[in-house]
Amino acid sequence: MTSAAWTLHCTACAYTAPGDRLASLCPDCGQPLSVRLAPVPRSSVTTAPDMWRYAAAMPIRDGETRVSLGEGMTPLAELPMFATAADVARLWVKDEGLNPTASFKARGLCMAVTRAKALGLPGVCVPTAGNAGIALSAYAAAARMPARIYAPRTTPPPILGSIRAFGAELELVDGHIGDAGKLTMQFAKESGYFNVATVREPYRVEGMKTMGYEIAEQLGWTLPDAIVYPTGGGEGTIGIWKAFGEMISWGWLPADTKLPKMVVAQAAGCAPIVRAFAAGEEKATPWENPVTHASGLRVPGPLGDRWTLRTLRESKGGAFAIDEDTIRASTFKLASTSGIDAAPEGGCGLAVAMRLREAGLVGPDARVVVFNTGSGASYRW
Repeated sequence: MTSAAWTLHCTACAYTAPGDRLASLCPDCGQPLSVRLAPVPRSSVTTAPDMWRYAAAMPIRDGETRVSLGEGMTPLAELPMFATAADVARLWVKDEGLNPTASFKARGLCMAVTRAKALGLPGVCVPTAGNAGIALSAYAAAARMPARIYAPRTTPPPILGSIRAFGAELELVDGHIGDAGKLTMQFAKESGYFNVATVREPYRVEGMKTMGYEIAEQLGWTLPDAIVYPTGGGEGTIGIWKAFGEMISWGWLPADTKLPKMVVAQAAGCAPIVRAFAAGEEKATPWENPVTHASGLRVPGPLGDRWTLRTLRESKGGAFAIDEDTIRASTFKLASTSGIDAAPEGGCGLAVAMRLREAGLVGPDARVVVFNTGSGASYRW
């Protein structure tokens, strides 16, 4: 079973459009678009071993090719020692490093390339802090589509090597991901390639939301009290929250289900969402001189800032910034005591989980899910 139809809706104004077309940002206000699907029953979930078990709740039509490498249905590992350390009842780590291309980005880029292939587009391009570049390169290769990646020169060498290995064109950029984004937009305009930068098109979030479906299913169709998500561009946090709203409105979960508090984890050297949340702002001011060894968190001006901040406030969640030494120590502790090959982004998330009780966001009976968004292997060279 696949989705029959969907429409596109602006996340900030009243603009709407038919779904099955090339789409970027809202033409009226320049904010991201979101997919709205017709309700489907929970019985539509299949036994497929990957995220496509939720195909009925995704923007794909019968007969369209799924550009898939087996992404999704990643382990949800319960770690009692960290629950004790955080003074909560139960704590799990959702290990997205076990996806194809070794990060959560596989989900979103899988969906974006699937739509690009269905629309017959000539190629795809993206700016990257690391993992998105690997994922787009791999899925473009699987789709037999050309891809161009723009990445800062400071991107870890293993990531750059993986991008090249999948055959994509790689352009190295002086500066940060924002500088790479400007060059990507220029190239897309000149070439006709589809720019699949975070929330610049509506379909990556549709892949990301499957993390929310999986959490509910893996916890017996219940939800935790809090979710800690390491956040750069924001699409993971946004996608999970979207999934929860869909599951309740479609009847997958009881209408009175208590929704989790969404909590953002950022590096102290690049924390635009944390700063904006603390100041009560609706949008984030770009972070000057972003510095962190967690490349996925080095996103100084996320396009999805308004959407992310709205998610945090709707969920009564929070946002925390963690210093580099603590990120390193937390990453090592997670890997060395659990066997999870944690990326520094995951270490950052775990460090935030240790602060939830002190911040008053959860009680001692809380159930908490922390995301490890990538693999530590991408940082070793």
